[in-house]
Amino acid sequence: MKKILFTVLCIVVSLCCAAQQATINGNVSDTLNGVKLSNTVAALLHAKDSILYKFVRADDKGNFDIKNIPAGNYVLLVTYPTYADYVESLTLTDTTHIHLSKIILIQKSRLLKEVVIQQKVAAIKMKGDTTEFNAESFKTAANASVEDLLKKLPGIQVNSKGQITAQGETVKKVLVDGEEFFGDDPTLVTKNLRADMVDKVQLYDKKSDQATFTGVDDGEKSKTINIQLKEDKKRGYFGKLAVGAGDHGFHNTEGLFNLFRGKKKMAAYGIVSNTGKIGLNWEDREKFSASSISVDDQGNMEFFGAGDDLDNWSGRYEDNGYPLVQTGGLHYGDKWDQDRKNVNLNYKFMKLYVDADKTISSQNILKDTIYSSNSAEQSKNSIMRNRINGLYELQLDSTSSIKLLVDGGLDHKITSMRNTSEMQKNDMLINNGYRITNNTSDAGKLNTNLLWRKKLKKKGRTISLNIAENYSRTNGEGTLDALTEFYQKGQVDSTQRIDQLKTINNEQLNINTNITYTEPLSKKSSLVFNYGINVSNSHSNRNSFNKNNGGKYSLLDSLYSNDYAFNILTHRGGISYAYTLNTKLRVNLGSNVGFTDFNQKDMFRNHQQERSFVNWYPNASVRYSFTQQRRLNFFYQGYTQQPDINQLQPIRTNDDPLNIIIGNPNLQPSFNNSFRLGYSDYKVMSGRSIWASVSYNFVSDAISSRSDLDTSGKRTSQAVNVNGNRNIRYDLDMGWKISAWDLRIGGGIGGDFSRNVNYVNSLLNITNSSRTAINFNMQKEKEKKYQFYFTASANYNVGVSSVQSTFRTDYWSYYIEPNADVYLPWKLQLHGDMSYAIRQRTAVFTGNNNAVIVNAFLAKKFGKKELMQVNFSMNDIFNQNIGFDRSVQTNTITQTRYSTIGRYALLSFIWNFNKLGPGAPKQ
Repeated sequence: MKKILFTVLCIVVSLCCAAQQATINGNVSDTLNGVKLSNTVAALLHAKDSILYKFVRADDKGNFDIKNIPAGNYVLLVTYPTYADYVESLTLTDTTHIHLSKIILIQKSRLLKEVVIQQKVAAIKMKGDTTEFNAESFKTAANASVEDLLKKLPGIQVNSKGQITAQGETVKKVLVDGEEFFGDDPTLVTKNLRADMVDKVQLYDKKSDQATFTGVDDGEKSKTINIQLKEDKKRGYFGKLAVGAGDHGFHNTEGLFNLFRGKKKMAAYGIVSNTGKIGLNWEDREKFSASSISVDDQGNMEFFGAGDDLDNWSGRYEDNGYPLVQTGGLHYGDKWDQDRKNVNLNYKFMKLYVDADKTISSQNILKDTIYSSNSAEQSKNSIMRNRINGLYELQLDSTSSIKLLVDGGLDHKITSMRNTSEMQKNDMLINNGYRITNNTSDAGKLNTNLLWRKKLKKKGRTISLNIAENYSRTNGEGTLDALTEFYQKGQVDSTQRIDQLKTINNEQLNINTNITYTEPLSKKSSLVFNYGINVSNSHSNRNSFNKNNGGKYSLLDSLYSNDYAFNILTHRGGISYAYTLNTKLRVNLGSNVGFTDFNQKDMFRNHQQERSFVNWYPNASVRYSFTQQRRLNFFYQGYTQQPDINQLQPIRTNDDPLNIIIGNPNLQPSFNNSFRLGYSDYKVMSGRSIWASVSYNFVSDAISSRSDLDTSGKRTSQAVNVNGNRNIRYDLDMGWKISAWDLRIGGGIGGDFSRNVNYVNSLLNITNSSRTAINFNMQKEKEKKYQFYFTASANYNVGVSSVQSTFRTDYWSYYIEPNADVYLPWKLQLHGDMSYAIRQRTAVFTGNNNAVIVNAFLAKKFGKKELMQVNFSMNDIFNQNIGFDRSVQTNTITQTRYSTIGRYALLSFIWNFNKLGPGAPKQ
């Protein structure tokens, strides 16, 4: 009996063991015809020595099944005569069951053809977080610029101003061979470097130097493009000289010279123009205050806040008015001593004059009242700007390095503005008046950043120290002359006259330190510890003076004057965990905690206020790569936004007497939670690309506004903290290549839903707004014959405020933009482009704001390499370029029309010169 029981037990145990062993099954077919490949051999080899463990043959339907496989590492080899082998590494456990539903084999004859044309087919590659475009796969015309090349890349858009958007985000930096070229001005790269010099275009999210070194994300990212040059284009010189003159006094002269000697790059440029061609860095365009949020005509978010003096001009040209610019710059970059030393220097100078006119119409919707206002404004502004920035990097030894960044600048600005306005309440005039301001200001900044990095003996163990300093100052003086008449029942009831001299002296110093230590736990995971001290000291002294009996500005107006200091001290530390599994999965999880102290001193009233806050900074990121060309990304970041001194300083600002702004010293920091999910996929064989993303952001204690509008039309605003602000954004971009027609098409859909909270006349106001945008693009070309690019988009905007829920703002806007070049005999080129803007009329604004802007040029090229060119161009042939903008801000809708450059003709001479490659001058 015992023998029988023992035998049965052995059988059961063996069956259980067999049941726990791994299995592999699959189906094999032909890649071209989809034919099932019967009798295919599926062999399983031991990974460590390639010794055959077991093999089977597929049945007449191409199915195979390998059973009872012990745990271990194996290589699956699938072979069939005249076909390329399929090989896959597998790690099996006792419970692994792998089903390979579709194994596709490629005929060797077809594979050889694919290898021959591989350079053309592999137009896009995914390398980790980087999308790489092969420039040779996207043909451009002779002497085309990098900007022309970027317009052809899937997922990348370049607007008429040269601003680049990639995968739904604004590109903030364009590098050349990984280094800055003329600092933070991408257009100097994209408009002046030639497309035929480019080998690869790389698109990625650039991290901070410290995060790049440690491999752990610190939340600092900026969408970046790196232009990788061909090796034979890195030696020699090239450039461009263009001189043009036209009717109505329009002219344009620009030159660029570049000298490349391997890793040494030198360049200079200059522009004198009144046609609107101005090189301005985008970084200066993104200094916003956070009082309130609006959505413009194309759905872009705009931020508005309190100005810091009489001058609200940004110091740039944005198609508003008539500009004259004189600008130039120098660049020097070099690496030497076996790349141990690296230097990068940039200097830029600009003089800009802008004369502008604009009219503004707006409606302010309250619960039971509608306020309408109309104003006209004329301005004359000028700025002289000097900027210098540099980098020096030294590799101390094989394990350590230091990197020093310096950025400084000086601005001198003169502005003059005259504004006339009138306001109606329910169609009854309640005020009108004028306002004249004249202002002169000087501003300066100096930013330095020092980073020390050290790799320790244990692999993966690192330490780094970062010290950053940011200093800025603004000194200004100006006059305000304003007269406002207030009406009751159609008659003047009272008059307010303001005649003041205003001075401002602002100064800010920030010092940030951070030390980071990385400790590897295994080959796949590590811990990162960091600690930092941040000090921020701000001082703002603003005074207003009235005239004495002698006509001099000597009487201090204490209501509009204040001397204020705002100091912040933060101790911040945290830990994060990083895990990497092969090239498939990467996970970062972490959190910081910050202890922040506010010290606020009102020297004008001898009052001091101290406050303390504890802030958390959680972060997480996950990247999963299904294949080399298909991946999924998830990001989360929690961060704090501190109020600035302009929002805190307890002073009334009457630069616009009808819009008084009051500081709020009790503002608290806001906390933002930001989530983003992204997906990308590219099919090499078909040229099909997909980029998709969705993001969600919600804010606690968001800095918004409290606005009170009285019966006379005066508005008083103050920054306040609110809860309930949130935003959802989505983007989907797709592209296809239709090989039969040699045509590339693309399209996408995007939009956002926003909920913003503020207070209007003591009422809680919730504004729900949404934007939906659909776009389509198509491009086709035939080398030396023609190229055609077409894009169209439709935008739908909706806004509803709770203070007047029956008033709904919704409108469509459409944009159609074809662009074509035809290459004619005798080296002639005919170019034409059109921008057709169709803007729906609204219940508030019933005027026709549609515009068809058509530009064209005829060019004659000379020489064997077509380096010389004569252009005759016409700008805005039908003279329909009306400056137009429409925005919705909480419970206010505003429409602006402004003067801008219209029709003119220009005759230009252009010389593209270069000597690159082996015959170029050597160092």
